[in-house]
Amino acid sequence: MEQLNKRVRDDLAKIQYATGNWCIPHFRDGRKVLDVAIIGGGQGGLAVSFGLRRRGIANSCVFDMAEQGSEGPWVTFARMITLRTPKYLTGPDLGIPSLTPQAWFEARYGAAAWHRLDKISRQDWQDYLCWIRDVLELPVKNGHRLTDVEWEDGLLKLTFELAGGVCETVWARKLVLATGIEGGGAWHVPEFISRGVPKARYAHTSEAIDFQALRGKRIGVLGAGASAFDNAATALEKGCASVDLCLRRTKIPSVNPYRWMENAGFLSYFSELPDLVRWRFMRRIYDLNQPPPQDTFWRCRSHRNFAFHTGTPWLAVREEGDEVVVTTPHGEMRFDFLIIGTGFVIDLAQRPELARVAPHVALWKNCFVPPEDEQSVLLGSHPYLGSRFQFLPADPADPAADMLSSIYNFTFSAMPSMGLSGASISALRFAVEKLTFGIGRDLFVEEGTLHLQNLLDYNVDELVSLDPPQ
Repeated sequence: MEQLNKRVRDDLAKIQYATGNWCIPHFRDGRKVLDVAIIGGGQGGLAVSFGLRRRGIANSCVFDMAEQGSEGPWVTFARMITLRTPKYLTGPDLGIPSLTPQAWFEARYGAAAWHRLDKISRQDWQDYLCWIRDVLELPVKNGHRLTDVEWEDGLLKLTFELAGGVCETVWARKLVLATGIEGGGAWHVPEFISRGVPKARYAHTSEAIDFQALRGKRIGVLGAGASAFDNAATALEKGCASVDLCLRRTKIPSVNPYRWMENAGFLSYFSELPDLVRWRFMRRIYDLNQPPPQDTFWRCRSHRNFAFHTGTPWLAVREEGDEVVVTTPHGEMRFDFLIIGTGFVIDLAQRPELARVAPHVALWKNCFVPPEDEQSVLLGSHPYLGSRFQFLPADPADPAADMLSSIYNFTFSAMPSMGLSGASISALRFAVEKLTFGIGRDLFVEEGTLHLQNLLDYNVDELVSLDPPQ
């Protein structure tokens, strides 16, 4: 690892041309204003921080609400054994070989171990991200929860809540939201469940679950995605009495559109397509959904006390004595505990930190009318972004337009506008390149006349002698 760290430093030194900070300093209340504040210290936020520095935008900071080492899902609520992506995919390295997952894995475990490896474990991925943060000396502040975003005199005023309820104000010119899968809304539990039974009777797959307490219990799982199967497998491995996984689809999804999307054409240029074509791409991708990986499916099927039920949506739930009764089209099912794998909703209004922002943001349903037979309420709920991941106003005359153009949405909700981006390892390298180019473009163009004045004031002699050396 020490040898690899040295190789990283040597590689970066060889390509450091034009990476010096060029942004003009700003000050507010006696403090230096950040050029870019990045919310989220997971893989997306770290890659953006590194990408900005590669473009000479060093005055940035990453903020994350979690403790150091617990950013993102990998060692918190992710319950898969390995990543779902192939081991050869690259991301936060931004194309630098010594920063790739393979370079890190081989330095830690050896080249033979990499050759034998199928997919990287989620714990190793978290360790790799921690190494990226450390070896690149990325500026990250943990224990900072963003609670409010305001616009004052051309700057973003960010309010963070720290431990003990202490608040901190940070001023920034630009803001990147790299808050992952749920960053454009909230995890979703159907209302008939949250109203039908006490919270002690169910948990969403994104929550902390005491699986030891479920030992010997009958578990009902709702959902067809990979996280539903991950949680079912974990419950089985922890000794639950039985797991019944129910899904409304008549067939478990089997085609993974993410594998198709992993080509440079789609990853680079999807956002350049006309609205109708982007809409049709996304309808197909969302309709296919992402299936459980084969190994995850067999992880469940290896247990005799596991069953899955296709074409079995839950219609109602109620508590009856010590049991939870689930009503389905095929009759009632009785459980001791429910695990809800129904994903998330895209709704900026459900993000407390965006309370001032959400009412002004343009959504797809505001900007595009699909053909009558191609409607999608889900797609229409996503923000309709500009070419640089920036929010756009629903009303072009909205005074909030300048604020919105300074906020870049690098979450899963960018999908219909930008394709795979910040919430996907597969797209990181391509999406970060586009995002950081856009941020740098905005920072430079906004102060083009000041940069011109710097040139006019530039007076450093390169020719210093008219006489030949003796």
